[in-house]
Formats: sequence, structure tokens, C-alpha cells
Amino acid sequence: MFTGIVEELGIVEEGERFAVACSRVLSDLTPGASIAVNGVCLTAVDIRSGGFSANLAPETLRVTNLGDLRPGNPVNLERPVTPETRLSGHIVQGHVDGVGILQSFDDELKVQVPIELDRYLVYKGSITIDGISLTIAAVSAGLVTVAIIPHTREVTNLKTRKPGDRLNIECDVLAKHVEKLLARSEPRP
Repeated sequence: MFTGIVEELGIVEEGERFAVACSRVLSDLTPGASIAVNGVCLTAVDIRSGGFSANLAPETLRVTNLGDLRPGNPVNLERPVTPETRLSGHIVQGHVDGVGILQSFDDELKVQVPIELDRYLVYKGSITIDGISLTIAAVSAGLVTVAIIPHTREVTNLKTRKPGDRLNIECDVLAKHVEKLLARSEPRP
């Protein structure tokens, strides 16, 4: 489990595996540990001085933007929470629900998300975009608007994003559970 509070901006490296150059998140990273990369929960399999590598499953490449990344691209990194961690963002699983398309970005970020995710998005609700915990400022027919403060723009890969970019979207897991519980409680004919 993660919180959506980005700890470090890593850089994609070349290599046979998906490799990321970084430093801060290496302090307690061990082989087999989870790490969120642009909001995608990956398993670190090769940890070395200056970075780590992970394998990407075909499903991961299909439903995320990780396959779009090239050497030199910045990625948002976050280690999993521990019992002592402050929950500064919201509960994030690192299980991407879909990929949205960046429409515009000035003081607000506007992202067109897949229409099937719209039912999980509410005004003032939580959303994770490329692993960043954000609060929804407006939502209408799959167009999500979030306000971006200067600090978030500076310490994440948002500073490199432009219209047309594909962004990983994770909806609030609580909304998905509520939907399933309500469907089970409906009277059956």
C-alpha cells in the first residue's frame, strides 16, 4: 500500500529490464520489495548502487503508461507505507485502473479518463495520477480537473508533462468496494 506522496523523481535507464536511476528510495529497498513507479506497484528484482530494476508483465504494459517511457524520462517513485508512516495522501494500491490523456495543464491539470472510471470519481474525492495523490476539483463526463500546487509540480514528473501525454489513473479503492457492496445488497427478483 502507498499514499501517493512522491518521494523521489527517478530517471528511466536503458537496459534489458525496466531500470530506474534513483537514490533516496534505495535506503531500505530490498529484492522482492514493492515500489511504486508512476503509481504502478512493481517488484524490485535487482538493486544496485544508483538504482534498481523490475520486470514488467504484459498486463502492466497493457494498462499503464510504463511501455511509453524512454531512457531519460522522469518517473515518480514511492516506497510502500509502514505502520509508522503518516498517511499524508490517501490509500493507494499501485493497481492502475486505466490510462488518461492530459488535455491541458496550467494551474489546473485536466485529464480525460476512460469513461468506465467516471463512476468512481467525485468532487473533492481522491484520485491518483501517475502515482500522485490528488484531490478532484471538478469532474464531468470523464474529464477530471485537479488543482496543482507549485510544490507538486516541482517535485514530480508533472513539470515535464504536456497535452496528449498518457497518465496512469488509479481511482479510490473505497469507491470500488462500495459499488460492489451496494450491488450485492440489491434485492433479487
